[in-house]
Amino acid sequence: MKLPSLPDAPAAREHTPDLAKGRLAIFATVAIWSTPSLFMFYLNRSYDPYAQNLYRYAAGFLAVLPFVLWRYRRHGGLRLDRRLLLLCLLPALPNVVHQVTQVVSLFYMGPGVYAIFTRSSVIITAILALVFFPEERSVIRQWQFQLGTAFGLVGAVGVVLFQPGWEAGEVPLAGLGIAFLATFSWALYGVLVKAPSAELGPVRSFGVISLFTSLMLVPLTLALGDIGTPLRVGWEVNVILVFSAVTCISLAHVLYYIAIRELGVALSQTLQLLCPALALGLSAWIFEEKLTPAQLWSAGLLLVGAFLAMQVKPGATSQAAEQV
Repeated sequence: MKLPSLPDAPAAREHTPDLAKGRLAIFATVAIWSTPSLFMFYLNRSYDPYAQNLYRYAAGFLAVLPFVLWRYRRHGGLRLDRRLLLLCLLPALPNVVHQVTQVVSLFYMGPGVYAIFTRSSVIITAILALVFFPEERSVIRQWQFQLGTAFGLVGAVGVVLFQPGWEAGEVPLAGLGIAFLATFSWALYGVLVKAPSAELGPVRSFGVISLFTSLMLVPLTLALGDIGTPLRVGWEVNVILVFSAVTCISLAHVLYYIAIRELGVALSQTLQLLCPALALGLSAWIFEEKLTPAQLWSAGLLLVGAFLAMQVKPGATSQAAEQV
C-alpha cells in the first residue's frame, strides 16, 4: 500500500521532536485507554456494536469540533483540498473496522484475554512503520526498543495469566479472527494517522477523521444495528456514552496524535503496553482485587520494558507540523 504523494504540498519544515511533550501525551493516553473496556461492557447491555460506535464517535466529533473551528479561525492554515481529505480518509477506514471488531470480539473472549491479545499490535505496528516510514527504522533497530518490546509483551501476558482463578476457556476461531482483525486495524490506523496529523495538527486531523468515521458508521448501523437505541435507553446510559466518547475518543486520540508526532508511531504503540497493568491497578483500587506476587513481577517486567522503549531517541522528522 502506498500513501498518496504530496506534489502540491507546501515546503515542509523540519520538526524537532519535543520528548517531554510526547511522553506526557502518551502517559495521559495510556491512563485514559486503560478504561474503555469498562465503558464498552456497560454499554453492551443497551447498545449493539454499530450503534454504540456510531454515537460514541459522533459525540467525540461534536466535542472536538469547537476546537477545530477555533484553530482554523485563529491560525488559519491549510485548506482541506482533495489531497488532505484523502489523507484523513485512509486512517478512518481501518478505524471503523477496529471500533466495531473490538466490541464484537468481546462477545467471544473476556476483557483480560482481549487486552493481552491486542497488545500484539505493537509488533504489527513496528512492521508497518518499518515499511511506511524510513525515519522510524532507526527506532525499531535499536536494542532498547527490541528488548523493551519483548519484556513488555511477556509482562502483559503475565499480569493476566497469573490472575487468581483466571480461566480463558476455549476461544472459537471466529473470535480469534475478529480479535486479530481488530488488532491489525488498530496498528494500521496508528501508522496511517501520522501523515494527516503532521499536515493538519492533532486537533484538526482528528476532527476530520472522526467525521469520516462517524459518517461511515451510519450505513452500517442502519443495515446491521439499531439507530434508535438512544431514544429507548435511560438517560444515565447516554450520559456514560457521551462521557466515554469525550475522554476515550476525543481527548485520548488528540493526545495520541501528539505522541505519534513527538515520539514516533512505534514508540507510541509500545508504551501502550502499560494499559493492562494500569487496568489491573484500577481494578484492585476500585473493586479490591488482590494482585498475586506473580502478577506484581509481571507488571514490573512490563514497566521495565516500557522504560527501555522510552530510552530510544527518535530522530527529527521532515514532515510539516504545527505546534499545538
